[in-house]
Amino acid sequence: MGFTLSPILWRKLPGSRSAGRVQSVALRLITEREAEIEIFLPQEYWSIDGLMKTASDIKIKSRLVLLDGKKLEKFSLPNQEMAFNARDLISSYDDYAIKSVKKKEVQRHPTAPFTTSTLQQEASRKLGFSASRTMRVAQSLYEGISLGGQSVGLITYMRTDSVTLSQSAVTAMRSSIESHYGKNYVSPTQRVYKTKARNAQEAHEGIRPTLFDKSPSEINRFLSSDEAKLYGLIWKRTLASQMSSARYNQVAIDIMNGPETIGFRANGSTLLFDGFLKVYEEGSDSGDKPNVSSGLLEGESEKTLPPLEEGQAMKLTEVLPAQHFTEPPPRFTEASLVKRLEELGIGRPSTYASIIHVLQQRNYVRLTNKQFIPEERGIIVTTFLESFFSQFVAYSFTAGLEDKLDLVSEGALEWKDLLSGFWGPLKENSDQTKTLRITEVIDLLEEKLETHLFPTNKEGVSPRKCTHCDDGKLSLKLGKFGAFIGCSNYPTCRYTKPIGEDAIEGEASEADTALYPKALGTHPELGTEISLRKGPYGPYVQVEPTQPKEKPKRMALPKGVSLDDVTYLMALDLLSLPRQLGTYPDSEDPVVVGIGRFGPYIKHQTRFVSIKGDYDVTTISLDEAVKILSETPIKPKKEISQKAVSSKETSAAPKAKKTTAKATSSGTKKKKAVSKKTAKPKVKKPAE
Repeated sequence: MGFTLSPILWRKLPGSRSAGRVQSVALRLITEREAEIEIFLPQEYWSIDGLMKTASDIKIKSRLVLLDGKKLEKFSLPNQEMAFNARDLISSYDDYAIKSVKKKEVQRHPTAPFTTSTLQQEASRKLGFSASRTMRVAQSLYEGISLGGQSVGLITYMRTDSVTLSQSAVTAMRSSIESHYGKNYVSPTQRVYKTKARNAQEAHEGIRPTLFDKSPSEINRFLSSDEAKLYGLIWKRTLASQMSSARYNQVAIDIMNGPETIGFRANGSTLLFDGFLKVYEEGSDSGDKPNVSSGLLEGESEKTLPPLEEGQAMKLTEVLPAQHFTEPPPRFTEASLVKRLEELGIGRPSTYASIIHVLQQRNYVRLTNKQFIPEERGIIVTTFLESFFSQFVAYSFTAGLEDKLDLVSEGALEWKDLLSGFWGPLKENSDQTKTLRITEVIDLLEEKLETHLFPTNKEGVSPRKCTHCDDGKLSLKLGKFGAFIGCSNYPTCRYTKPIGEDAIEGEASEADTALYPKALGTHPELGTEISLRKGPYGPYVQVEPTQPKEKPKRMALPKGVSLDDVTYLMALDLLSLPRQLGTYPDSEDPVVVGIGRFGPYIKHQTRFVSIKGDYDVTTISLDEAVKILSETPIKPKKEISQKAVSSKETSAAPKAKKTTAKATSSGTKKKKAVSKKTAKPKVKKPAE
């Protein structure tokens, strides 16, 4: 599919890089979420809290849940006027009492051992690792770490959909839990987990440590910083999966006025026994619901309530209305994107890291504050594919194809039937799209993306009117490096601008001229200006020299860092390069990091090693740099054999003579040639 679609993109959408069966669907998820955020309109609503106290001065805060005999919903108080009217009505009563006190004990159970996708999600949430960085570190732990001279694989295979563990591993885990935390922390019965992922291929165990008798603190000295963090995460999650449940005591107190037309509720939760929480608690993404029902109202956090009894009188001391607004859906993080792909049954856990990497490498999306934001190129590619290849970027189609591939592997479906059913429609669709003219593609993209390409302005002027000529109309253009906005009067009017904030690669527009160079601040030591600039080879930061004839110091932005991400502090870090991290173990030689012609590098003695992967050149530690140096093989220098040396020595003299002879001969010829050119012409003497 990728080999078929990518060449069409190259011809019809210059600047586009590639398309693919899973890649394009993942890109569609990100761009659709961004479209939801763009059209989102915040909705106002109000909540009301009541501060109450007992005769013995016990104070309690509660939330209004019943007003004028009607249950209060989220948008029951949509504006300030209604909220203040409710406040006045509530304040008119002062005879409140506790209607009921409900207590119950609830349990919270541990989560299953890691699969590839859940490991990537949790490492993203808790450690800030990208999917590719997680897999690289996991690969290192799996292949083996030297523990006291012996190489030991510390975890099981890290590409798996399974959450089941071998019986021997479970037995070792339960023994380790008892020895580290006590018998009451071991689950009374052995916990059995089942995978919930679609298309799961359970050929391997869940991801677990191979050594349960040694805690991470005992072997951390043998590991790099990243390895220690990821191993600790795996060890804790695996052990927690066979530990006792956490127990909570939950209390809900209902407070009513005399006629029981106004009601407040206060919720509290007290931890009775921490159980598996002593070791590990799963993280959550923005917008996720908690995995245990606490009975808390929106906006409330867990709290301990004082001991109160039914019928106890309460005095209302203060009414607190509060304004709220609904929030747009959150952008995808690496963790939530992997989770969503897995829920839809799209792709395989082993491919998620590479898919996310490709989307960033193609400049289809950028990662800002750990959230994916689609670039203009990505939005246009998605719109094109949805318009002309809608069937093939549909979530149901991609997930259904995964199901059919599984049927082929099980022998339940003939592979030729699957391929013919897939290839026939794709070929027909591709042939039709190849005949499209570029103008047809532009017209369709303009129609689909009009509000995005030409947003309305506050001045009321048409967003498509050219600001540099009288009658020009702005429209979408496709250049060598991608899409941009240009004037219809070209070449008379050469006004262009990037779409949104996405600058045109290789083309300087007037928008760029206005924005860059952009002053970031003053250098604390030199006292000169630091600026962000765009050059022919990409963006860079620059600090002005202190002397007139000095060249300014410049440093290119690392790959993957967008112009929007650059701050004053980041610029200072970049301009401090090259930076010495310390000395190499067992030597006095410094280890230096910097950014050169081929990207970030580490220098030790006369050796240069490229920094690859997700390491940040401005924050990389000495341990990480030493690990990269030690893992990168040294290229052997070519050695000259003794035989060759002696042969050269014996033949050196004759060769020298020949060379001298040649040189002499050559020199003579050159001298003669020069003499012919420079010699004065002979003048015949006149005859006597």
